[in-house]
Amino acid sequence: MTTVASCAVVGTMMIAGGSAQAQDAAFKIKQAGDFLIRGRIVGVVPDEDITSNTLPGEGKVDDDVIPEVDFSYFITDNIALELIAGTSKHDVKWNTGSSEVDLGSVRLLPPTLTAQYHFMPDQRFSPYVGAGINYTFFYDAKSGGAQSISYDDGFGYAFQAGFDYAISGPWSLNVDVKKIFLNTDVTTNVGGTTYKADADLDPWLFGIGVGYRF
Repeated sequence: MTTVASCAVVGTMMIAGGSAQAQDAAFKIKQAGDFLIRGRIVGVVPDEDITSNTLPGEGKVDDDVIPEVDFSYFITDNIALELIAGTSKHDVKWNTGSSEVDLGSVRLLPPTLTAQYHFMPDQRFSPYVGAGINYTFFYDAKSGGAQSISYDDGFGYAFQAGFDYAISGPWSLNVDVKKIFLNTDVTTNVGGTTYKADADLDPWLFGIGVGYRF
């Protein structure tokens, strides 16, 4: 009986060990040298503060939802560099307090590079934090009710937090939040008069998507 019991215990341990190994092998852990591509759907929510010394009131910029692609390279198991690429379009209005002026729309292309620290890279649930810089290009500006409008390109900085949840093999689910601090000078001509405004756009980026790791 003792021999049978011992064999049963050993057999159970082997089966449990095999199951644990199979579970561990069911997803790819984060490792140095990995290259990760993610596709996300991102909500771009400006936290704007747009004012002018020569025009009463304040500017307003609407939200947008965009597709985004990002590329990450793991320098170590815990440290990665991420580059995001995506473009958004925003309608711009100026509220004088008594009326609203349509200032058309503008597209933003803000490539952002962050350095990230990934906690628990060998677990299914692996959160991370990051910080970095971006350079925002403003293009395809429409002047709306104004005669003309222009935006200055410029550098900003970014912070992020998020997590990856391993699904199977190299595939993972990703949730990510970024805060980009972004300022631009706006020049517009309304009714033959040129106005300048200082625009702190400072958008939040709320993203969810999937990733594939090589």
